[in-house]
Amino acid sequence: MVERLVVIGADAAGMSAASQARRRRKVDELEIVAFERGHFTSYSACGIPYWVGDVVDGPDALVARDPKTFREDYAIDVRMRHEVVGIDLARREVTARDLDNGGRESTVGFDRLVYAAGAVPVKPDWPGVDTAGVFGVQTLDDGAAVREWVDREKPARAVVVGAGYIGVEMAEALVRRGVEVTVVERAGQPMSTVDPDMGELVRQAMDGLGITIRTDENVRALSTKDGRVVAVETDRATHPADIVVLGLGVRPNTALAKEAGLTLGVTGGLRTDRRMRVVDADGVWAAGDCVETVHLLTGQAVHIPLGTHANKQGRVAGINIGGGYATFPGVIGTAVTKVCKLEVARTGLRESDAERAGFSYVTATVESTNRAGYYPRAEFMTVKLIAERGSGRLLGGQIVGRAEAAKRIDALAVALWNGMTVDEMLSLDLGYAPPYAPVWDPILIAARKTAEKLER
Repeated sequence: MVERLVVIGADAAGMSAASQARRRRKVDELEIVAFERGHFTSYSACGIPYWVGDVVDGPDALVARDPKTFREDYAIDVRMRHEVVGIDLARREVTARDLDNGGRESTVGFDRLVYAAGAVPVKPDWPGVDTAGVFGVQTLDDGAAVREWVDREKPARAVVVGAGYIGVEMAEALVRRGVEVTVVERAGQPMSTVDPDMGELVRQAMDGLGITIRTDENVRALSTKDGRVVAVETDRATHPADIVVLGLGVRPNTALAKEAGLTLGVTGGLRTDRRMRVVDADGVWAAGDCVETVHLLTGQAVHIPLGTHANKQGRVAGINIGGGYATFPGVIGTAVTKVCKLEVARTGLRESDAERAGFSYVTATVESTNRAGYYPRAEFMTVKLIAERGSGRLLGGQIVGRAEAAKRIDALAVALWNGMTVDEMLSLDLGYAPPYAPVWDPILIAARKTAEKLER
């Protein structure tokens, strides 16, 4: 008897799951139907700011596999512009609405279900937030809407609300398009995913790019005129705007899952086991930005929406659905971004995270260069490490610098993943040549300084 797998969401997690299941179970064993409310499948949402800023082509260049490829090469029935509006676990069926044909609804039964609905941008209930010219940026359709507005309206002034990854990247993108940009952030620094001292380096880079940074400001409302946004009102100032981008982060898109009775965790994401099965729901799997996972250093539930996690979790779910065995162990919070030529990277815990988790720790911050100091175009970078007092175990690392700074975080991520101490890191056999690193790589210098602090 042929089983049916229904996938809700045809982006990274959903189509990774569908593809892996198909590799293990042929058409005469498993029918796969995937519903996607947008216009694109399997795309790079992380590439949206670079498309908006004319750094890369889009939207097709950002799509890894289109619906036709899935249909013809994988025998996956991808139904575009179909929004799933109901899940009936008792009857084992979903109800989908055809967004391009008058909202006509249809019902499809399933034996197994993958919930991969992703995340939705945080959208506060400020007056004027639904006005024309106000955008969240989460999907490729969102990116297309921003580009269309910029191309058509030629905005002179933009306000980006929020200075996290999306906010910083969209601010740079708009500057590249010739727009005057103000970033409003309620925290005391941009990029609060790093410690304040490292965030100050990001602020300086944004200042140098001509971006106005307004920290410690809370947005109260968006002013409108003739049906479009004209300004952002905060508790301290009024910032004129022809376009507003909301970079306030995202939350798990789990409203439909909650209505169906699926179990949510403390972060609002779906709770799964290590095989990506939703707890207390037979035959239901979840992956991507809609799930919560565990932080391997603290053991606490976290929601860290990244395409890397989505692809890995979807792969794990698909392998298991296909009859194999795979697990997703958790995350350590590795992430990188850039502001013009400044690269920003972090992994593991910040100081505030370590304090909340109850660790006693030391930190060391060093400045070094990406290559031998005598080699042409050597650039400075700042590396900060956090280590557990007593054991010396690495707890976190942050890097801010120019060329070849950000990807050095991967060495720290591997050290964290394997529970290494900073003393053990000193013996790491890293590559050396003057064009690529000084004889003591910056992360080894930081490890040495941290080890010295631990000995005091």
